[in-house]
Amino acid sequence: MIKLSHIHKRFNADTVNEVYALRDVSLEIREGEFITVIGTNGSGKSTLLNMVAGTILPDSGIVTVAGKDVTKKKDFERARSISRVFQNPFMGTAPDMTIAENLLLAYLRGERHYPKIGLHAERLAFFRKRVAELEMQLEERLDTIMGTLSGGQRQAVSLLMAVIREPKVLLLDEHTAALDPKSASQVIKLTKSFIERGTLTTFMVTHSMQQALELGNRTIMMHQGQIIDDIPKKEKGRLTVDDLLDKFAELRKSEKLTDEMIEQLRREYM
Repeated sequence: MIKLSHIHKRFNADTVNEVYALRDVSLEIREGEFITVIGTNGSGKSTLLNMVAGTILPDSGIVTVAGKDVTKKKDFERARSISRVFQNPFMGTAPDMTIAENLLLAYLRGERHYPKIGLHAERLAFFRKRVAELEMQLEERLDTIMGTLSGGQRQAVSLLMAVIREPKVLLLDEHTAALDPKSASQVIKLTKSFIERGTLTTFMVTHSMQQALELGNRTIMMHQGQIIDDIPKKEKGRLTVDDLLDKFAELRKSEKLTDEMIEQLRREYM
């Protein structure tokens, strides 16, 4: 479904501010697979997600989605097959439009020729039914302006917008990092439900090692622009958060990860 072959990406190349974000990264995600991605700050995990999205294009290498070479296609050109939920609940939605209007835009996303835009009774009934699945008492508030919702409510609606047409690929960019624990728990519950229902091919960057272990079929660990481990589901089930931290600590022994980086990981993920 998704294949990245020998991807290289540098920012500010050949300057004092040069950052080598991805170093010869190759990764294959099969159809219906759900992978989680963790790593140190600056490890390249968000750049890798942006590479799949088309927000960032590689310096070299090939990106294919559903067998099609999309290496040079930008994000709006991939919108028919790829949906994304951002970390910030206020991104990816139109704050001055209603819940129903936002859902309509998402429902029509990627259409080559937009049909007549309208919130007729049948469509509103469909949106109401889907919003009820969020369990946030928003189904009778479809005319509520998005910008007035809480962060958790808005992120839940944003997630529904991303899956309402069951995309080929779902990208989740630390989508619970800005939420309070209760809201984050509900959004994760919805995430699991939507992915399982549609058997969606999913790429999820997370700040939580617990989420990384509990969700998905595989966990990718990144450091300094490279994939340093690819943990299958069977092994994930035997690991703890401390085990993952120990894996990063092993890098320290080979002088690839400093004590400061290990401490940073403990602060971020524990």
